[in-house]
Amino acid sequence: MIGLLIGPAARYLSGERTPITDTERRQMTATERIEALNAARHTLIQAATGLVVIGGVAFTALGLWYTARTVETAQEGQITDRYTKAVEQLGHARQDVRLGGIYALQRLADDSPRDKDTIRNVLSAYVRSHDSCTVRPEQKKPPRVCASEAKELRIPEASITPGADVIAALSIASDLGSRTAAADLSRVRFPTTILRSTRMPHAYLVSADLRGADLVDADLRGVNLRGANLRSAGLASADLRGTDLRAAYLRDADLGGADLRGANLRGANLSGAALGSADPRGADLRAVLGKTEQEIREAAVVDSNTLIDPLL
Repeated sequence: MIGLLIGPAARYLSGERTPITDTERRQMTATERIEALNAARHTLIQAATGLVVIGGVAFTALGLWYTARTVETAQEGQITDRYTKAVEQLGHARQDVRLGGIYALQRLADDSPRDKDTIRNVLSAYVRSHDSCTVRPEQKKPPRVCASEAKELRIPEASITPGADVIAALSIASDLGSRTAAADLSRVRFPTTILRSTRMPHAYLVSADLRGADLVDADLRGVNLRGANLRSAGLASADLRGTDLRAAYLRDADLGGADLRGANLRGANLSGAALGSADPRGADLRAVLGKTEQEIREAAVVDSNTLIDPLL
């Protein structure tokens, strides 16, 4: 390329369309020949220098690329090591070690966004395998309330306190989710469990067992609770905006002061449920069981966007 530029291309740009002939060359004086020779040498030196510079730039670029690849490989190795150690901690006998592993995974999800889905799935699986009805090493059998799936089972007051590791995994897995990629907590079992003020936005809790659970002030925005058993659950002042509660069993549940704006309760069982000061504006309350339109309007704050069957 350089030879082309200092040869034919240079002659063309200078107006010389053909090379100098032998006759024209013999007509040149000695001084002109020396000047031409020196100009040729100067041009060749510049060309050689240009080649060296280009080679140096190419070598530097290659070195930088190799360094970047080396750093990237080292970082990937560090992330893999951190992930492996954190997951190993989840199986430790001590709760504080397990809790440390959960927070290590949260930090890793911040540092490596591409591993976010994997970490969310790992923490979701941890919650499902450590719910209130999972038999712990110090127990011989699960709590009595877990022994039956019957909806009419008499529900005692919330008394089961989950470990700090379970609460942390539950909240972090939910925070790592979204409307399109939610934490899969389907069929999780937390009957009569104290989950007050727990954050679970956009979690997937389809068919979950939350009978008698204390969910007061809980953040349940956009949660999918379709078909969940929430009999006698305490949901007072809970944030249920945009929550899917279709066909949920809410018999005797306390929904006093709950924010139900935009929630879908179509086909839900509200028999005996307390709706005092609940806010279901824009909610879908069609085909609900156990409540008449008048009872809903007298107890809750409704507007023209609230969907209620006129005859129930």
